[in-house]
This record gives sequence, structure tokens and C-alpha cells, in this order.
Amino acid sequence: MADQAMLKFVSRPQAYPAKREPELRAEDFREIAERYAPPTAEDQAGRCSQCGVPYCSVHCPLHNHIPDWLRLTAEGRLQEAYQLSNSTSTMPEICGRICPQDRLCEGNCVIEFSGHGAVTIGSVEKFITDTAWEKGWVEPVAVGPARGQSVGIVGAGPAGLAAAEWLRNLGYDVHVYDRHDRAGGLLTYGIPGFKLEKPVVMRRVERLKEGGIVFHEGFEVGRDAKLDELRERHDAILIATGVYKPRAIKAPGIGSGGVVDALDYLTTSNRIGFGDSVPAYDDGSLNAAGKNVVVVGGGDTAMDCVRTAIRQGATSVKCLYRRDRANMPGSQREVANAEEEGVEFVWLSAPAAFDERDGRVVQVRATGMRLGAPDASGRRAPETDPGNEFLLDADLVVKALGFDAEDLPTLFDAPELGVTRWGTVRVDGKSMMTSLDGVFAAGDIVRGASLVVWAIRDGRDVTERMHAYLKAKAKAAKVAA
Repeated sequence: MADQAMLKFVSRPQAYPAKREPELRAEDFREIAERYAPPTAEDQAGRCSQCGVPYCSVHCPLHNHIPDWLRLTAEGRLQEAYQLSNSTSTMPEICGRICPQDRLCEGNCVIEFSGHGAVTIGSVEKFITDTAWEKGWVEPVAVGPARGQSVGIVGAGPAGLAAAEWLRNLGYDVHVYDRHDRAGGLLTYGIPGFKLEKPVVMRRVERLKEGGIVFHEGFEVGRDAKLDELRERHDAILIATGVYKPRAIKAPGIGSGGVVDALDYLTTSNRIGFGDSVPAYDDGSLNAAGKNVVVVGGGDTAMDCVRTAIRQGATSVKCLYRRDRANMPGSQREVANAEEEGVEFVWLSAPAAFDERDGRVVQVRATGMRLGAPDASGRRAPETDPGNEFLLDADLVVKALGFDAEDLPTLFDAPELGVTRWGTVRVDGKSMMTSLDGVFAAGDIVRGASLVVWAIRDGRDVTERMHAYLKAKAKAAKVAA
């Protein structure tokens, strides 16, 4: 029977969950597609070829057991599928929603190469875990026997949350410190609800709190306690702050009113979704309603910004990107979603200046670009195309060029904390420990701006390294006693 449930990719076409019509989804911040009905999920999971070398798993940073839980789903064994999916990831339903599957698992699916269309892995993953929450299959955090040691985690984003759960599984007391008033990091405040509805994140956070993990929200290291003070409180520290410093644009008029940073814009929108009062939204500073909006950048953050502006009621939304569509870093699915919703992409273009009137931006002077010789990364480097200048009306310009690391040695009052020339925290490649004994680091603050799934993987890896360190520390203390 199992064999009959699989290998359906030739006769059964690929079918993603239906998206709502663009006009309807642009009116709210709900996710744009519902999840599968059970029969459809089983049918789509049954398209998996169960190939001998599962490239989907190989190209998943977490190496999820994808073919195995697809088979279980196809056979209607959903609780087992969830348990297997959950065994390698602390938040599979979040990865199912926001991972760029077209670049990872689905983009490397064998039947995608054969021309039959990849298995819809992300949508099935979302279906499995959402069903588990509804059915009560998601169990409380498994707390290991108490070890009498504590860990302090700085940052409640995906890397910090993943490590917190796995360390709690091992029996450590875990305290998480975060500057925001809600845990989740970019999952909570950086990613819009139409990609990741906030109750999905908050139920994960609540589960961790119920598991005895202590969250210190609104806590800034350096302001509320120096890093050294946290080191005295805990047996080990994990720095998992992510990267939050926006990359700058150097152009005349960049300081004009109405030229804003992407994270400020997205955080404000997400706070409004939570029902918070945000003066910068109410006074129009971080609100696109009735405005001509220009977003500069071509990554997933830029896609989040243009699609947020549409939902806020912008008059027009344009995205300037210095390369062409084929060379943009953001998800092609997100570009397609944005185009459906009314966003105009201005490829091979970059801002040259921001013209202002009475201190506020009124238009962007843009210049055309062309792709030259490949740079060190192998991508063709953009260069100015002389004589190709044009103007765009703009009442709101959102800078979405990515993020760099903040100056943590200064912020944490820890000048001895080693960093790279890019400002990311320097760690030993084997131990994942920083230049400070017992202080580890993981996630974007080490690797630079990256994907949520990589942050979760780093959280898993650093847990193993911290566990080894803490066991050795406990043994040494016992010997000394």
C-alpha cells in the first residue's frame, strides 16, 4: 500500500495551496494562502519519488528527514510525520512558511529536475505542524534532569529560541535576554503577517515559557547589565543577537524626512498588527497610506516592505534594484507575489539623489545600471549606465539594503569581545566559543545576515558545543571540591 501512495509525480500535477485573489489579500495582513485540506496534502506528499539520494534533505540546512515525513503524510500517518519533522527542527511550521524553498529543498528536488515540478515540501511541512497544534500533538518542552547550571542567552530570535529549547531539553536553567518587549526577534517584528502570522510565533514563545525558560524582555545588555555581569550570573552565555544595523546609502538628500530604514518601517507595521500605539504610524512618518513609495533593495526585506506598503494603502509602490531580475537575492516567489499585488519593479536602477522640499523627500533621482564583469562572488557587478537618468515621485523612501552587525563590544561594554572586520562576533570554528571563556555566539551575529533556517541550525550546533563545555566545567568543579 505504501508503494501505491508514492511515485505519483507523473500523473499528479504539482499543486500549491490556492492563494487568495491579489485584490483581497492586499486589504489585510493575513497569510495569502490557506493550508492544504488533508486529502490534498496527502496527494501532494505522494508525489515524492523517494529517490536514493534525497537532495532536498542534503540542501536543507537542518537536514530534515523530508522524504520520510512525506511518505508518512501520504499514508495518512500525520502524527508520526509531525514527530519526525519536529525531531530536527524547533519550529517546522515557521520554516514551512518563510524558508525560500525554491532555493533550498524544492529547488533541489529530483522531480523538479525531471520537469514535473518539485514536491511542495514547504506547504506540506506547514500543514503537518499546524495540524499537530490543532490536534494537541505538540507536547510541552521536554525538560531534562536538573543539572544545577544556568545559561544566559542574549537575543530571542530564531537562533536564541532554538538553543534555549535544546538546552532546556538537556536540563539547564535557561534565561533569555532581549531588548524588545516581545520575544521572537525578526520573526515577531521584522517579517510581516502576510508571510508569518504572529500567533504562530507567539504560541512557540509561550510553549518555551511554560517549559520553564525565563524571558527577560525589554532588557538591553550594556544598559541593564554589562556582559561581565551576565557572565557572573550564569555558567555560560550565548550571544544570538542577530544583525540589526541598516546598511547605508550614500547619496545627496539621504537625511531628508520621509527616507526611512526598512526595519523601523516593518517593526512599526507589525506593532500596529499587535494593537500597539505607535506615534510614528499615526503621524504618517512610518505609514505608506496615500503616498508614492520607493523601496531601494532587492532582497526579501525589500519584498516585505513593498508588500506592506501596498496593504497600507500606498498610491504607488516602486522597487529600485541595481541588478536584473535573474540576479536579485530575494525569493522569486516573493517577487511574483509583489507583482500580483501591484508593485512595479524598476530593474537595473539605483538612487543617485533624494530631492526634498521643506525638509521632506519629494522625488528620487535615479540612474540606470548595467551588469559588468563578475565580482569576487561570481556575480556580475552592477555599474552606472551613463546618460540613463530618470525621476520618480516619492513621498516615502524605504532603505532595504540589508543589515550589518552592531558594535557589540561597545554596546555590551565588553571591549575584549573579539569581532571580525565586518563587525560580526569572532568564534572558534570548532567550539563556537568567542574570545571570552564560556561565551558562545551563533546565528547571524556570526555568519552575517542569513536565513532563519540557518539560525535554527546554528542554535542546534551551539547547543552541542555548550553542553560539552558545561559538562567539563561541572566535572572540574567536582574534582576541585
